Amino acid sequence: MKFEELSEYFQKLEATTKRLEMFDILSEVFSRADRRDIAKTVYLMQEELLPPFFDIQLGMADRMVEKAISDAHNVDLETVKAYSKKVGDLGEAAEKYDHRKEKSELSVSEVYDRIFELSKISGSGSVEGKITSLAKLLKEVSPLSSRYIIRFVMGKLRLGVGEATIMEALSKAKTGKREFKASLERAYNLCSDLGYVAEVFYDKGEEGIRKFEVRVMRPIRPALAERLPSAEDIIKKLGRCAVDQKLDGFRAQVHKDGEKVKIFSRNLEDITHFMPEIVAAVKKLKHRRMIFDGEALTYDEDTNTLYPFQITIQRKRKHNIEEVSENFPLRLFVFDMMLLDDLDLMNEPYVKRREMVDETFAEDSTICKNKEIVTDSVKEFTKFFEETVGAGLEGVVAKKLDSPYSAGARNFDWIKMKRSYKSQLSDTVDIVILGYFKGRGMRANFGIGAVLGGVYNKNRDEFETLTKVGSGFSEEQFRELRKMLDEISTEKKPARVNSIMEPDVWVMPRYVITVKADEITRSPIHTCGQENGVGYALRFPRAVSFLRSDKDAGDVNTTHEIIEMFKGQKNVKLKA
Repeated sequence: MKFEELSEYFQKLEATTKRLEMFDILSEVFSRADRRDIAKTVYLMQEELLPPFFDIQLGMADRMVEKAISDAHNVDLETVKAYSKKVGDLGEAAEKYDHRKEKSELSVSEVYDRIFELSKISGSGSVEGKITSLAKLLKEVSPLSSRYIIRFVMGKLRLGVGEATIMEALSKAKTGKREFKASLERAYNLCSDLGYVAEVFYDKGEEGIRKFEVRVMRPIRPALAERLPSAEDIIKKLGRCAVDQKLDGFRAQVHKDGEKVKIFSRNLEDITHFMPEIVAAVKKLKHRRMIFDGEALTYDEDTNTLYPFQITIQRKRKHNIEEVSENFPLRLFVFDMMLLDDLDLMNEPYVKRREMVDETFAEDSTICKNKEIVTDSVKEFTKFFEETVGAGLEGVVAKKLDSPYSAGARNFDWIKMKRSYKSQLSDTVDIVILGYFKGRGMRANFGIGAVLGGVYNKNRDEFETLTKVGSGFSEEQFRELRKMLDEISTEKKPARVNSIMEPDVWVMPRYVITVKADEITRSPIHTCGQENGVGYALRFPRAVSFLRSDKDAGDVNTTHEIIEMFKGQKNVKLKA
């Protein structure tokens, strides 16, 4: 496929606000793509060169892109700057000053490869090298293609295409039906690389996807837990179950292949660089190939006590790691095993996977097994929970004994219970920012007075509004938030956002904040779980974290979870 054709599809996607139209457009794109282009087409749709765990950065600031546009089209640099500032879009500036009349013959793969090569330019002279390479590419494409190349390079393509919609469209394009999406999603959950999944699908067909297996060095999308408020509820749901201590640290998925070790975060970023002591300990393990799941926390070597997350987060830096490691060493608590040598454990029952953990790891070392009991007694469960909370930990996670490792899924195979669940909605909720309202009164100086937040409806692959949040932010945070949100603002409501409320400024769903509220109520002005014109909303919400760097938009609480939390409130009225 020519990149010019793909640009025309980008234009159609940009113009729609309806998910069904988006699905039809994507289905048409994927039906035209072949095996050579499909992975790169998917990556471009996802607005990334490769998945996050590859850590590929384009590294081009506004001034560099402005210079590339100026050089490519022989336009005065100040003119480019003035126009882009006026319209707020360097992509439009590239399109305006590109006077080519003929369409480009460059393919999707050729344009993608040129951008990828640009990302690898580094060292002395890299700024000039990137500007020259981008300018050269812009000279060879049409005005429309220039618009989308520049937006991609700037991280502002803003198509709003979700993974679920991409998988559904791939299924329709190759099988004529949507139903194969479930198989594609399973494969994606095993490798976290949708472009690679698409390539296998186009190369080996449905059978290749059905036989898809885990691969070392490709992170598995983590299994997640549902929540219930009491030991009685959990034992009633699971019966006899394993109960793990719930730790408040870095979720760490460890991959070992001989001497090579990689560690991935909850949102699948490569965090190997700031865990050198964990890497060293993994290399000493006798097994050749391994994938296991755990939680990493800093601890005091003198007292052997764990530090809170606020201390552990200091490890997430790129400089002076050795010094930080010495002052705040890490310990990794392992709670699951997905692969051991040549044995794929994904579909094995939890009890067998836990046996592998117990056989492989000790109780007190740099890498150790997480503390666990197995019980069907509410009294014993409660005692373990109280002991865990008393030790300063978050709570517990109960696990169904015969459950597989449910990659990428949040279900009742795992159920978490935190100390905050004991009271009426004192638990927090993660929401994604969908837009903001301009400041009034004293907040007029910040340019922002509140944000519109939403949760994710997995069945519909859309974000539904839950609350408007204006408290909990400092003055400095309001100013920083305004700047960050303006960079991802969009003139109209994104296609995958379902909202009755109209903020002053819409933004692409990207940034996640954690909020606390007095309770969940029924509301006609929010779309979360809306039926017969009535949805769910948070009463008196306030932000308790600025931005969650460990979570993406798809990691926020779901509509289903909000409804379950609503039902679990004390003295709740289930009818609107």
